[in-house]
Parts: sequence; structure tokens; C-alpha cells
Amino acid sequence: MARKQAYTFMPVTPDRWNDLERLFGPRGACSGCWCMWYRIKRSEWSSNANAGNRRAFKQIVDSGGTPGLLAYVHDQPSGWVSVAPREDFSSLERSNVLKRVDDKPVWSIVCFFVSKEHRRQGLSQALLEAAVKYAAEHGATLVEGYPVDRLEGKKFSSVEAFPGSVASFRRAGFREAARRSPTRPIMRRRVRPRPKG
Repeated sequence: MARKQAYTFMPVTPDRWNDLERLFGPRGACSGCWCMWYRIKRSEWSSNANAGNRRAFKQIVDSGGTPGLLAYVHDQPSGWVSVAPREDFSSLERSNVLKRVDDKPVWSIVCFFVSKEHRRQGLSQALLEAAVKYAAEHGATLVEGYPVDRLEGKKFSSVEAFPGSVASFRRAGFREAARRSPTRPIMRRRVRPRPKG
């Protein structure tokens, strides 16, 4: 049996930007996204392209925003999860599929990225649990995710699976709150706020 990896999770702050760049690489994780897909309008995302999305994401980090967590394996940046209050992700509000279920305040987990050498080793699941913990430490009472539900016989590429899988969210205690698309449920987990310290 393979030995379980020891992971460390840290919020992305300006002093960790270089680690994020190293993990994301020149393509910004995927197709120049730089985790801006849910933060801006689609037209803006496309016109920004790789360099513009990188600048926009760096501006969030430099201005004191904490858009997510980095996972480290042996002090090397190896994974990423985007977690923040839902209001930080404006395109969720414009989506017919992922629009709000109700008016309760929620934190959203919208994206995962794991380096190739650490895929299929449980890091995504560990990132999900770390994101829930981080949200609770910052006052969240509800955490939402928008994972991909694989239809029978349909395969998804790693690019399509960036929001995580339904199975992973279920293992982490999430339950389906709404489904307006066969493949994209809204899943929720109630948490108890537990301020850090």
C-alpha cells in the first residue's frame, strides 16, 4: 500500500505568488485561465487572454484578497483550490445553471488544479477538505461546490473536471442542493464557524 503523502495548505498571499506561478506554469493552469473563469465576464476573460488574466489574478492577490489555497508536498507547490465567498465569483450570479439556490450566505469552491506528478493520489480530496476548513475558519456556515457529475458512459478530460467530482464532494460530506443541468449539481455542506487561533 502506498504511503499517504503529507500535505501543507497555505493561503495564496503576495509572498506565495511565485509558488502559484510555478504550479500554474506558462499556461496559467489551463488555457490561460489563471483562475479568472468565474470571477469576470466571459467576454473579458477571452479578451484578457493569458497575460491579462494573469495580471487580473495577481491584482487580486496583491490587493490583499485571498482567492484560494496552495497545497505543498515536500515544500513544493503541488495543488490549488479556489475558495472564497460566493460574491467573489460574479459569473456564478449570471449562470442559469449555477445561480443562487436561496439568499443564504455561502462560500464557494469553484476550481482545483493538481500538478501532473501528484494526480490520482488523493490531493484533490485533501484540497477540498482544506478549503472547507479554511472557509469555516473565516466565518462560513455554508460551503458550496459545483462539481461535474459523470453521466454513464461519458468520460471527461482533466480540463473538464476542474470543478471537482460529485464523488469527491459526497465523500467530504456535501449534499445536493439543486440541479439545473444533468452534469452540474450545486452541492452544499453546512459547517460550524471556527475562527482560527
